[in-house]
Amino acid sequence: MVAAPPVVAVVGPTASGKSALALALARERDGEIVSCDSLQVYRGLDVGSAKATAEERRAVAHHLLDVVDPDQDFSAADYARLARAAVGDITARGRLPIVAGGTGLYLRALRRGLFAGPSRDADLRRRLEAVAERRGNACLHRLLARVDPEAAARIGTGDRPRLVRALEVYRASGRTLTAHHREDAPAPDGYRWLVVGLDPPRDALRAAVEARTRAMLAGGLLDETRALLARYGGADLRPLRAIGYRQAVAVVRGTQTVDDAQRDIVKETMRYAKRQMTWFRHQEDVRWFAQAADARAAALAWLG
Repeated sequence: MVAAPPVVAVVGPTASGKSALALALARERDGEIVSCDSLQVYRGLDVGSAKATAEERRAVAHHLLDVVDPDQDFSAADYARLARAAVGDITARGRLPIVAGGTGLYLRALRRGLFAGPSRDADLRRRLEAVAERRGNACLHRLLARVDPEAAARIGTGDRPRLVRALEVYRASGRTLTAHHREDAPAPDGYRWLVVGLDPPRDALRAAVEARTRAMLAGGLLDETRALLARYGGADLRPLRAIGYRQAVAVVRGTQTVDDAQRDIVKETMRYAKRQMTWFRHQEDVRWFAQAADARAAALAWLG
């Protein structure tokens, strides 16, 4: 009996070293990387998304980068469709697919699919958006925490679209988003999956986040944001609401200093890292490692 082809996924919080580990594995095992990052799919969002450099892309093939423009819609279902095709193509060429990134919903969509869920309710969405405009996103977050605390732990206060959708699902179906997700079972997709996670000590992660934030600001984040605002005409683009870009917009518009933006990015990134860990611990069968070297050794042993 022919063994199912392997796929390795590298997950964990932002700045934990996922990209470096994925690159190391790809170089050692003739692999190609499939990005699993909801910002890196957008063209022009390079510095703020910590996208692979041109040198790294020359060394190892990368997929699911620069897929759409920032003003185009892109969903987890879109990601799953394109990522499945990439994994199939990589495998067909006898190479190892390595899925790397911190967007948990994308990995879930790739591995398990997405529940159909209730259709959109335009009236309810307008009411929820109005509540957020009057009282802030935090009000929606509190409403969600009352009915679905696990979803509230995963979804940040600033992520209004996901807050609205989670409340919409509950209102329309009478069941929480978390309950719907738990019903999904891994689909028999013909692959053997190993999911390794990096979970460095909190102080080490914070130091990495601080270093990455300084590097982004020094490496052109503000200029990149200016170019995006000039081309697309406003900060209401969904990608520009992300951590890093949101603060950069404020600096460009003169409502925040660079020092304040840097502190805010670090603070918000650490909060996001906590939500990422909550997601992966509840949603995926991850083998966790504090050190990238141990994760690398475990992956190589599993691959044989």
